[in-house]
Amino acid sequence: MAHRVTAVGQTTTLHDRKVRAGQRLVIGLPHPHVDDDLRALVKEIGPAGFILFRRNVEEPAQVRELVRELKSLVDPHHPALVSIDQEGGRVQRVRAPATEWPPMRTVGRAGDHTAAVATALATELAAMGIDLDYAPVADVDSNPDNPVIGDRAFSHDPAEVARHVTTFVQAMQARGVIACAKHFPGHGDTRLDSHTHLPVVEEEIPRLRTRELVPFEAAVRAGVGAVMTAHVVFPAWDEDLPATLSPRILPTELRGRLGFGGVVFSDDLEMKAVADRWDVPTIVRLATQATVDVLLCCASPELQIAAYTALVQQQEDEPALHRATEDAVKRVHALRERFLRDRPPQPDLSVVGAPDHRVLAELVRQRGG
Repeated sequence: MAHRVTAVGQTTTLHDRKVRAGQRLVIGLPHPHVDDDLRALVKEIGPAGFILFRRNVEEPAQVRELVRELKSLVDPHHPALVSIDQEGGRVQRVRAPATEWPPMRTVGRAGDHTAAVATALATELAAMGIDLDYAPVADVDSNPDNPVIGDRAFSHDPAEVARHVTTFVQAMQARGVIACAKHFPGHGDTRLDSHTHLPVVEEEIPRLRTRELVPFEAAVRAGVGAVMTAHVVFPAWDEDLPATLSPRILPTELRGRLGFGGVVFSDDLEMKAVADRWDVPTIVRLATQATVDVLLCCASPELQIAAYTALVQQQEDEPALHRATEDAVKRVHALRERFLRDRPPQPDLSVVGAPDHRVLAELVRQRGG
């Protein structure tokens, strides 16, 4: 394939742009197994990784085999990051016979069990081959009318949330599973669910920095590998665009003031907060300008292809997006290098739902209930 000199003064090829585009996508899949449609899709776009949901889970051995097969589909030079939402409480994709953990509000009230919970949870995920958990929730439970956070948060007290987030991140990552603090800069003070609406948080910047951002600052100090954005509008920073798409929030607050140099994941691009308001090329362009590294496309193959196509095209059309894409992919590779190279040995499947884990879960329920 002929080389082409781009406006950014670098030599690149269409192949290079395609590889970079794929490395900015994490995709979901429809079944608990790999089918021919998925194989063809993965061959075409070469995603950075996959996200598993309940629809993909039958039992732990099946998950471990599914993860093994998914990883076999991608270029071994860019190993797939297999991820999941396994928070505890109402958001945990793998359930019994795996340990079913109480919600983090209960963990927060139970005393000093957060490290033990995060270690056990991560051990079970590692046994199934999971690389990254979209946890902990670093949101502050600051609005009792919030329909989506509530007991997913450790506390209504920012300092308490920060303390538990720090412990959770360090314990999970010590077990070789990447933690992802969410939903930056905070989804706790909303009255709407961003799965169905576009929430707005009407707070001034000093209040946001002394409440919502405190746990994320703690997560960054704790060395968290990844952060997930919120599809929430914060008019004090940006009257029009949610954090995922705003050039004023992530670059200024997360990358700048908090000094986070790791990987930023978008929340799912199929959520109505963004999907009902902007087309895919616009979402991709704005997210890239906002320094989002990896876009989550959790269900629709059509969306996955559309996002990939936009990521390829925009590198050619806009030099600034080409450079931003290169930076994003460097951060994804650095995340792999940091966590996948010298990770602990994979545990045996017998740790999934182990008796001591179940005893711990019940103890936390009793003390934090």
